[in-house]
Amino acid sequence: MDKRLLSLNSREVEGLLKKLGFEFHRQKGSHQQFVGNIGGKRRLVTVQANQSHFARKTMKSMILQSGLAEQDWIEVIR
Repeated sequence: MDKRLLSLNSREVEGLLKKLGFEFHRQKGSHQQFVGNIGGKRRLVTVQANQSHFARKTMKSMILQSGLAEQDWIEVIR
């Protein structure tokens, strides 16, 4: 996994998801959910608010939930 992805905080992930076409859907406690239509499928990505950085496994989970490749996330960071 690219080191740039591991250094993202929750606000940066939120901005990244919005650039990828996701919109804020709802929040329950400290977990925010963003919804997007990727490849004709509705995708729901859960992000924990107020995180200074995410663990590798958590980032992989968010990328998997989005239905996009890790490379797509990296291109948006640039």
